[in-house]
Parts: sequence; structure tokens; C-alpha cells
Amino acid sequence: MADPEVLETLARMGFGRAPRAMTPLPGGVSSDIWRVDLADGPIVVKRALAQLRVAGEWRAPLERTGAEVAWMRLVAEIRPDLTAGVLAVDPPRGPTRAFAMPYLAPTSHPLWKLELREGRADPALASALGASVAAVHAATADRPEVRDRFDDVAMFAALRLDPYLAATAAAHPDRAEALDALRATYLRNRRVLVHGDVSPKNVLVGPRGPVLLDAECATWGDPAFDPAFCLTHLLLKCRWNPAASGAFLECASAFTRAYLAGVSWEDPAAVEARCAHLVGGLLLARVDGLSPVEYLGEEDRAAVRTVARSLLVDPPRTVAALLAAWRPSLEPVRR
Repeated sequence: MADPEVLETLARMGFGRAPRAMTPLPGGVSSDIWRVDLADGPIVVKRALAQLRVAGEWRAPLERTGAEVAWMRLVAEIRPDLTAGVLAVDPPRGPTRAFAMPYLAPTSHPLWKLELREGRADPALASALGASVAAVHAATADRPEVRDRFDDVAMFAALRLDPYLAATAAAHPDRAEALDALRATYLRNRRVLVHGDVSPKNVLVGPRGPVLLDAECATWGDPAFDPAFCLTHLLLKCRWNPAASGAFLECASAFTRAYLAGVSWEDPAAVEARCAHLVGGLLLARVDGLSPVEYLGEEDRAAVRTVARSLLVDPPRTVAALLAAWRPSLEPVRR
């Protein structure tokens, strides 16, 4: 069934108003995402939501769509294969509210999250992703024109710092000081273009390497956030598919090695320490923040909660130490 608002969006972008078919795509917590079949092939139309699809109240500025488009266009100059590309924006002038991009079929670009669910964990893919994220950080580090375009602390707070760190601090008042310290550390170290959502649900496994989607959290921020976010998801996947946990941890190590090898703007050890520390807060946020992962049962959530609370009290300074602290929590897992 055709959505009238999407039809209007298509018309303003110059695609006409009579697509052959329109299909809502899954996974749109923060946006409406549609596959639109045109006469010359399918495209994807994405439109941000003011209220995200979560149980609690989580509102976010619609201006984030403009940041996502700007990230995609800039990254296309740095690492072209990392982004799907932008076909058109709506409106053509003024603040962007929606945009169109090429449709990448699952047959040629499977979703990394679904690959991991099936236990197909390729360290080479993780390494390529780590290298690409570092390349974007290195190419944008300390560039005033990039800072001026993406420096929006309020938007990133609404999308990440508040729903993850602040909401989790409210749920765990005895860890509020540690979570507040993570926020302060992030704010002190903003110097690169951060994607903000480097998660397996946003990574396609393309024939030329990973394609990173959903850059609506893009901001001028602490580079440690992106690797910490990705590592958090890889650790959580160990509880989701215990049989593949060894491979997931190998991917985490491969991602980290490749990322740190590309750090040129500061001491890699400093980024790694902030990353390893932040993972503890993000793990706790993914079970008790505003956006808990959907695939963990209460037993798994309790196990994650225990480790994450411990990591906030005694934070590791390296990813190797982080993984060593995480492994014992997997030993009782039997599926």
C-alpha cells in the first residue's frame, strides 16, 4: 500500500509519484524506511521520526537527517565503499527531512547482524570495518570545517548520551558517578567525525567490504565512541549465540587491532583506554537504558548487568583486558 507522505517525498525529490511498489523495511526504530520500486529499479527512502519506537519517551531532533546525509557525502570522499551514497534529498533546499539512497539487495549485501546470528563471524570483515572507521576518524581529525558542520552536542546528547548514560545512571544510582564521568570524558575528547551507531545491524557485508548505514547520530565527538559501540555489540552477541562466542571475540580483537593501527591523531593507547572504559557503560545501557537490546532474555541481561557494573568500578585500560574480564561471564552459558 502506498504511503501518501512518501509519495509526496518522492515527487519533491524528482522521482515522480507512481512507483511500482512500496514496502516498509524492518529495523526502523528511529526512522521510517521504505523500499520503493521505480521503473528503473529499487531505491530506499528514509525519513526520521521525532519520537523513536521504544517503550519510553525518546524524542530526537529531526535535524539529524541532515547530519546523516552530510556524513555519507563526506565519507564518500574518504572511503567510497563504506557508504551506500545519496541519490536525492527532501526538500531540495533547506533542512533535510528525508533522503533516497540505492537499494542494496540482501543477496549481495547481507546484514552483518543476521550473519552473526547464524554464527558466521568473519574476522577479516571486522578488521576491514575497524580500518575504515579509523580512516574516517583520521581524515577528519582536528579539521575546523568538519567540526563546524557536525558540532552538535545537543543532538548527540538526545540520541546517545542521555538515553544511554543518563538513563542508565537513573536506573543504577550507585553507578551514576562512574557513568557521569564517562560522559565528561567524551565531552573532553571531541576531535573527529563520529558515526555514532557502528553496530552489526547497520553494517552490510558487501562484495568490496563493509557498508556502514544509519549515520543519523553523526557528530563531532570522541573517536573512542565508535569502536566502543561496535565492541559492545560484539560482546552482547556472545550471549545471543554462545556457540559462536569465540569467533565473536576474535572479531572484536581483529576490529580493535585494525582500528588502533589507523589512529594517527593521538596516542592509540589513550583512545583504547577510553574505549575499553566506555564499553562497561554501554553494556549496562543496553540492558537498562532507554534502548535495551531485544534479543537477550532476563538470565542473559542479569549476567551482562553484573559484568558491566563491575567494569564501571574497575575499568580496563586495554581491549585485551576488557575481553579477559568478559570471558568468565560466558562460561555458564549452555544453549
